[in-house]
Amino acid sequence: MTLLIGGTGKTGRRVAERLTARGETVRIGSRKSETRFDWDDESTWRPAIEGERSAYITFYPDLGLPGAADRVGAFADLAAAHGVEHLVLLSGRGEPLAREAELRVENSGAAWTIVTCAWFAQNFSEDFLVDAVLGGDIRLPAGDVAEPFVDADDIAEVVAAALTDPRHRGQRYELTGPRALTFAEVAAELSKATGREIRYTPISFSEYEDVLRAAGLPVELADMFRGILDGRNAEPADGVRRALGRPATTFPAYAAGAVDAGAWS
Repeated sequence: MTLLIGGTGKTGRRVAERLTARGETVRIGSRKSETRFDWDDESTWRPAIEGERSAYITFYPDLGLPGAADRVGAFADLAAAHGVEHLVLLSGRGEPLAREAELRVENSGAAWTIVTCAWFAQNFSEDFLVDAVLGGDIRLPAGDVAEPFVDADDIAEVVAAALTDPRHRGQRYELTGPRALTFAEVAAELSKATGREIRYTPISFSEYEDVLRAAGLPVELADMFRGILDGRNAEPADGVRRALGRPATTFPAYAAGAVDAGAWS
């Protein structure tokens, strides 16, 4: 069996669909699933990994926050000690604290695959930026920095491959889209796809903290974004092609698919 931590989330549910279609048995681990898993309650960890062969690790709210590496490392050590053979970690591209978590997984004693990702394109259609798109104004402290947004379906395909094909063990895949876009260019692409005017408004990090508070998200995310929205991640990587042998999905293709799915209806 394969444990999917956060198996109802953006990537987790997509991985579950792909593994199930391949005839694999999956166990969904989350706060509200039958297999309860809570990063803040270590008593839920061992029951979730009993009998598991592999695990997909996602950390909420973000692996780049202080303390995340210690929790992920403790879980990885526990999993390896109880017979989990292979760990696949979802990580954040260009986040120093996320890299600490990666190293903890790599040193756990289990086989590993690291999937380190650019910003998800689905943040605009399934997560904290949905309301901004619907309201026609994306407000972020990103200036004119470009980001090669990655499609969550690409991530899920890589993770599913890693969990079912031993050739991916010991690999670190850096997943991005094929082209970097500024947030102003993203707004233009979303305008084109939806047929509505959507703009991007640069704001300060202090203003963004107010946005996070209003959304019920940790204000520490503003500090994390300050560190990664500096151009360090602007260059696209070839992880999707390395893992799957095909190009990464473009942002316009993602946006068209999201419109077809009724994301902003």
